[in-house]
Amino acid sequence: MKLTDDMQITTNAEKRANYRLLGVTTKLNPREVENVERLARSRGLQRGELIRRLILDELARDAGSVEASTELTEIMGIRLMLTNLFRPLATGQKLTPEAFDNMLAEVKKRKREVATDAMQDLERA
Repeated sequence: MKLTDDMQITTNAEKRANYRLLGVTTKLNPREVENVERLARSRGLQRGELIRRLILDELARDAGSVEASTELTEIMGIRLMLTNLFRPLATGQKLTPEAFDNMLAEVKKRKREVATDAMQDLERA
């Protein structure tokens, strides 16, 4: 008689693969620790979680898979929207409500992609 089935063993193994079991350490001077603490507080994070995110962000950047921040994504969305609004207005064209709605839907779809491309361009420069 099996105590657990194969599916349960696989599920448990997948869960364990995501556990945070290993530590990575360094030593800092008191001023550096104070700066890390201040940054963690300003972001509403515990010191360890801030350091973890900083490490993972740097690994993602090194791998070329940096995601754009929410702020940059929204800024790029506004930029796309303004560009798409000003062109018809500058040329004297009317913008129908349907065209406006379509433009908003397209901006919503593409803003993260455009922001990520901008981030990658900055990384290459």
